[in-house]
Amino acid sequence: MSTRMVSRKSSWRIPPAGVFMSLIVISLTFLGLVILFSASRAIHDDPTVLLRKQAIWLVIATMAGAIAMIVNLEALRPYAFILAGGSILMLVLVLVPGLGVRVNGAQRWMDFGPMRLQVSEIGKLGLLFVMAHYLAMNRRFLDDILRGYLVPCGMLAVFCALIIVEPDFGTSFLCGLVGGTMLFLAGVRLKFLIPTAISALLIFSVAVYHDPIRLKRITSFLDVEGNRSDSSYQLWQGMLAFGAGGLHGVGLGSGRQQMSFLPEAHTDFIFAIVGEELGLQFTAGVVVLFMILFFIGVLQLKRAPNLYQYLLVMGALLFVTFQALINIGVVTGCLPTKGMSLPFISYGGSNLVFMFVLIGIILNGFRSWEMPVLGRQRDL
Repeated sequence: MSTRMVSRKSSWRIPPAGVFMSLIVISLTFLGLVILFSASRAIHDDPTVLLRKQAIWLVIATMAGAIAMIVNLEALRPYAFILAGGSILMLVLVLVPGLGVRVNGAQRWMDFGPMRLQVSEIGKLGLLFVMAHYLAMNRRFLDDILRGYLVPCGMLAVFCALIIVEPDFGTSFLCGLVGGTMLFLAGVRLKFLIPTAISALLIFSVAVYHDPIRLKRITSFLDVEGNRSDSSYQLWQGMLAFGAGGLHGVGLGSGRQQMSFLPEAHTDFIFAIVGEELGLQFTAGVVVLFMILFFIGVLQLKRAPNLYQYLLVMGALLFVTFQALINIGVVTGCLPTKGMSLPFISYGGSNLVFMFVLIGIILNGFRSWEMPVLGRQRDL
């Protein structure tokens, strides 16, 4: 890696805020490994099978996060559109029969030898960089309806549309939420954003209405108990897990829900297993840690040297915390059921690598931001 691509600052020196955030990520990841080991004991003859697979992905994720932490963020700017174009190309290729892998009715994955990659994770990264770069590059034209509104909204729409076709409604909604927030923070006028947000929600609702599976999830969410043996079975079992766990939990390895009662217990609904085996004290602790992680990031943003790095780090922070919020909302019955991983805790390689890359980008910013923004040159 060239010296231009690597930051000239001390490569591994992290300020206290970054150390604290790293400890939070390590704690959440360790909790995930513990719960995965517990889940493996109930559903596999080999109790270490999920743990070993996740450990391999964790090594890859750690290396990817370390690279993201030391790379020169400014040196990546000229490649933002190339990264976005490559991401869009992969989102198109995954839809081609024979290239994309179809699992449970969704074509979201591509096989690379022994590894299976969820392509939408790369799409999120491409969206993050191109939105941050474009909005910073055109900050003086954000009042212009073409350059400041239609073009960035068009880029966001392309990513969301390709992801929703897979179909992956939840990830598409997450990308739209993060992208829309970045537009607002960059300074795009509310008179543009509010009608766009309303229109996007209407289009999203129409898409859900014409998808029988997603529509059934919405209707069953409104009457969980009435559909507990059918479309709300997973959510109902998750709620039973929280009830059984109470304050202190039933103990590691003693939960019932992972014994095939709760589908996808080690992935999308792992938060329910935490609640059953470790109790309210640990589930509340997970929520608090994500909240602290978010506020640490927000407090450091005032040190950003320019709009590009501000939006890049803020977007990374939003992807982590919004995804956690959606997953916890789904598992606790506050949101309709949607398959989305709990960052750092759920089983799954692609999302773990992506989350570590996002944390690496955030720590990169913490490490290189040494002066308050008002004391720096007003560059883009």
